[in-house]
This record gives sequence, structure tokens and C-alpha cells, in this order.
Amino acid sequence: MKTKIYQYIAYSILILAFGACKKELGALPKNSKVDANTILDQGTAQIALNGAYYTFANATALKTGWQQHQVVPMRLSGYLTFGSGPGYEDENNNARMPNYYWEESYKVLNAANGVIKGISVLDDAKFSGNRKKEIIAEAKFLRAYAHFKLLSYFAEWYKPESSQGVLLRNELSTLSNIVKARSTVKESYDFIIADLNEVIANAPATNQSFYVTKWAGMALKMRVLMCRGGSGDYAEIMSLADNITQNSTYVLEAKAEDVFHKNGLASKEVILGITPQANQEKDYYSKSAQYWPGASSLYVATTNLRTLLNNDPRQAWMIGTANPGVNAPNTFFFTKHMIQNTTPTKISESDYVLRLTEVYLLKAEAIIRSGGSLTDAKNLVHVIQSKAGITATVNNMPYLAIENASTPDLLLFELYKETVKSLLAEDGMEWLSLLRLPITRVQQIKPTILSQVQYILPVPSSEFIYNPIFGDQNTGYNKN
Repeated sequence: MKTKIYQYIAYSILILAFGACKKELGALPKNSKVDANTILDQGTAQIALNGAYYTFANATALKTGWQQHQVVPMRLSGYLTFGSGPGYEDENNNARMPNYYWEESYKVLNAANGVIKGISVLDDAKFSGNRKKEIIAEAKFLRAYAHFKLLSYFAEWYKPESSQGVLLRNELSTLSNIVKARSTVKESYDFIIADLNEVIANAPATNQSFYVTKWAGMALKMRVLMCRGGSGDYAEIMSLADNITQNSTYVLEAKAEDVFHKNGLASKEVILGITPQANQEKDYYSKSAQYWPGASSLYVATTNLRTLLNNDPRQAWMIGTANPGVNAPNTFFFTKHMIQNTTPTKISESDYVLRLTEVYLLKAEAIIRSGGSLTDAKNLVHVIQSKAGITATVNNMPYLAIENASTPDLLLFELYKETVKSLLAEDGMEWLSLLRLPITRVQQIKPTILSQVQYILPVPSSEFIYNPIFGDQNTGYNKN
């Protein structure tokens, strides 16, 4: 069964909603705080884990939440913009980007570390079966996810030798340990992968009552290894992909559009997702309302995205009519998550963290980067394209672009385009996939990127005030 994590607007509603939703969670705390001292047995451990999941779903960010996992990377990539005027991404001024990921990630880390600390000291006899190891593994997935989000947006993840890695938090933060230096990039990757190895070893294979599974750990590890790109990483990515596709119950949706407009998290290809609470779609600031006039914020597709989807059947359901706003000319309504001229629904409010489509595309990329068969990589991409209605005989221009890519460089470039088309506005894969290309390709796609300095965001200035031994600011940015 796929993982589902609830995104809540207010915990008062949250508590009521879950009185009838015990299939999803056993019990919820009254807020997202996790106190290790209150974990006494399996029942209280589960409540604490629910609190960590609550934080992961970013329930406290009433008007933003997981929407920023869709909006920020698309804006950085040049495929989405503010619908009422130019935004900071047009100026290519990353220093003005809000610190969504920094703030939410460290909240998740503290919650996850509280769970790990509280459970680790308990006697195994207080848990049934393997539940103690499973809960710790689920918490370590959340910790790995948060650390990797920080690594990929606030650290030189593309330079394994760099000293500018993540400020790793491996214990519950207190006044005595809040001051700490950032780790190197290598140390950051090693720590994240160690957590994910434990997830793969100990998380449940199916998780009907709770959330993270070992398959989610495998899929996230593929994402992490692809960015590290070290010796042996590509072979492991392929092995993990085979394990997921051959041994799990996840299968690709027959029609790609149905994931977003029909089935939502009920789709059998969703590995990890965040589903809204009851009636969230009726809120004025609902996530999907931001893609169609219904709130003060409006995000729209750029001409670059519309052009990328030319001759692709996905354009018909991802791109709507022209945005009539005079302050954002040459933009279009973005309809991947919500059909134009409709109102938000539970399905349109759902968020996607990991899908089987990404597993296929990452395996194809690993084959190419490892010097493997281009034909094998192309066949994997064609499988994904077929779900979008693209075959050799129908809509064959996108198909032939993959088929005619005769070198690894050309195929990686076409694979990047397919990754954007398949995974845009989900959890940032369009941005990371772009930055894994040679910088000459990156600049071809987004000419305003002049150097790798612009690949990441600056560490918030407050960190240097409260944590004087943090270390250097990211290259190219000031501490204040």
C-alpha cells in the first residue's frame, strides 16, 4: 500500500478528522511538538512519530505548506512565475528567495531526532514484533529527507570535495548543542545514505496503518545517489530500481494524466504522497487554488514551459489558456494539478513526494552516465512516454527526439526534458535534473545562470548570529 501523509490546516480540525481516519494514523498529538521524555511505550512512540509526520507535512505553514515544494524549483528552473508580475527568479537573485526549506527542514529534523532519541532507550519488550526498529526507520527516513533537502538547496552538493555541506542535526536540539559547525559535502552524503540504509533494512514493506516503507527509502536513496554520482552509485541506482519494479506492488499508471486528475494518491504508482485533510479544498488559500484565480497568489506557466510541451499530448492538460493579467504577459494557466475553470478537490490538493515514474527515469539516467546501453535507457524513457500517449506512430516527434539521440550527452539532454515533462511541480526534480547537466547545457536552458554559485541558496543570515561556529557562507553570498 502506498504511503500517505496528511497535510493539515489547523490541528483543531486535524484532531476531529482523525477520529474517523484511524486507518491512516493510530493517534495524533495536539501539535507537531515531539518530546522524547513522553515516549514510554509503543503507543506513545507512535504518537510521537505521528507528530514528526505532522511536521513533515508542514501543517503549520497555513498558506504555503507543501506547495513550495512545487513552486520554488519550478520558479528557479524558469517554468513557473508569479502570475501578477515579475518575480525574483526572473532577476536570478537567489539571495531573495524565502527560506522555506531551511526552516521546515530543521523543524522536521528536530521532530525526527526526538522520536529516535525517545525510542532508542526503551526496552525492546515494550514493542510488538519489529515495530521498534520500524518506527526508528520511519523517523530516519524523515531525517534523511530533510537533510537532503538542505544539501540540495543550501550546500555544494555537486562538489563532493567541498567543505560547504549541511549543518547535520543528529540529535534533539538543546541549548547545549545548538552551536555546531557545518559538515563537508562528503560527510553529509555519508550521513544521509546511512540513514536510508537503515530505512531499507528495517522499514516495513507495507505500511497500512502508518507511512514510510522500505520502497520509499530505496526511491529516495536513488535520488540522493544520482546527485552524488560517485563510484558505484550508478550501479546501485539500477539495482534499487530493479528491486522496486520487480518486487514491490507499485505499477505505472496506464494514463499519466489520471494520476493528477482522476486517481490522486489512489494511483498504484505513488510511493509517497501527502493527502489533504477533509474539506481542505474549500479553503481560500488551498494549494491548488494558487494555480487558478482564487487567492492573492497566482502561479502560472511560462512560455518556456509551454514551448517545451509543444507536440506533446501533455500540453493539453498541463497548460491552460493565456493568463489575462497584464503584469505577467506571455504566461499561461498551469493545469497539471487542477483542471482549468474547476474548483479545488481532494485530488488536486494532493502532493507527490515519490512516484514510480521517477524510478524509471533515474534508472535511465544511471545507465547513460555509467556508459551503459543507450538503447536500454531509451526503452525505459519510451515506457514513460507511452503513458503520456507518445509512441513511435502517435505524437512521434517527442519519441523520435529520444530515439535519435545518438550520444550520451544528447540523450541526457532529452532525458532532462522528459524528466521536466513527467515530474514538474512535484518535489523539485526539474531543478535537480537541470543542474546535473553540464553547465553549458544549463546555460542553454536558462541563460541567466552564469555560474554554479547560482545552483544553491545562501545560508540564512540568522544562522551566523545564533551559531557563530557554523562556518563560511556559501560561495558568492554575504553573511548579512
